[in-house]
Amino acid sequence: MSDQILITVQGVDKVGIVAGVTAVLAKYEVNIEDIKQTLMQGHFVMFMLCDIENSKYSFKEIKNAMSELGTDMGMEIWVQKREIFDNMHKI
Repeated sequence: MSDQILITVQGVDKVGIVAGVTAVLAKYEVNIEDIKQTLMQGHFVMFMLCDIENSKYSFKEIKNAMSELGTDMGMEIWVQKREIFDNMHKI
């Protein structure tokens, strides 16, 4: 589980969001394990559970690449380690 990350993407819907995000993940050798997306009144939201175990890139490098992509696309992209996310949401 320590090699799993959660990625959240949100912003105004437009063509190419999923393609842009998945292209960067493929470049960084990140495996997508689960993906959910929705469109709410023109606002795009996507959640991804990914595995970085076989990536030669560090978590920080992947996070920085996704942040840069978010800036380029005009979207907000957050990347966090799953274990930290799970601990933040324990009751």
